[in-house]
Amino acid sequence: MRRYLTLFSTFLRLSVLGELEYRANFWVQILESILSLTVAVGGIIIVFDHTATLGDWSANQLLALVGVYIMIGGVITFAIDPSMQRFMQDVQKGTFDFVLTKPVDAQFMASTRQFQLWKLIDVVLGLAIIGWALWRMQAQITILQIVLAALLLGIGMVIVYSFWMILGTMAFWMIRVDNMFQIFNAMFVAGRWPVNIYPTGLRAVLTFVVPIAFAVTVPAEALIGRITPTTFALAFGVGIGLFVVARLFWRYGIRSYSGASA
Repeated sequence: MRRYLTLFSTFLRLSVLGELEYRANFWVQILESILSLTVAVGGIIIVFDHTATLGDWSANQLLALVGVYIMIGGVITFAIDPSMQRFMQDVQKGTFDFVLTKPVDAQFMASTRQFQLWKLIDVVLGLAIIGWALWRMQAQITILQIVLAALLLGIGMVIVYSFWMILGTMAFWMIRVDNMFQIFNAMFVAGRWPVNIYPTGLRAVLTFVVPIAFAVTVPAEALIGRITPTTFALAFGVGIGLFVVARLFWRYGIRSYSGASA
């Protein structure tokens, strides 16, 4: 375990040093984050100019959901997406051989080799929006709500990571897997709104095909005290199941990899 923690900290440090070479990216990221937040909050303002609730969600509750959405999106672009892009490039170039020769788990290496430091701005901004929403609601947040929300946020991140890993593993057989990541990113925008406002078919897709509901809506429900034991158990089961599937699929993909030395 200590070796993996050392590797993780080394990869993170190298990524930070690389990002610091281009500090103008920091200001670009701030501008991008502000624009994304403006669009998300502006959408809420426009909707609630015409209605008092949206799918039994109030404006402040939706603001908390937007905070979760921005934070999860920040985690994806900070840690998951950069590593997956690096992994696919290595597979396409045949340089993934060097990863397989290392005396550590290849999936761990593929998942932690690249980070984008400035994307952490979205994580911090998301947390700030959540705090602002809870303050506006004057909510009396219980310890149980905080614990459940934290657990479900963790489960949501595991679900998103596992989903991306399954897609990334397809690089062993396909050339343009990044197109599927673009589809996911396009659908992830739907996470700015609670999934229960969508038609039944789309709701099912966003819950069980592209698991955006478990990553965004469910943690937000726990935060505002609307989570049910059934939903929590389902999220937990989906998280474990998808992670196991991703791991098994990865191991199968490794056996199919020919590499540059083939």
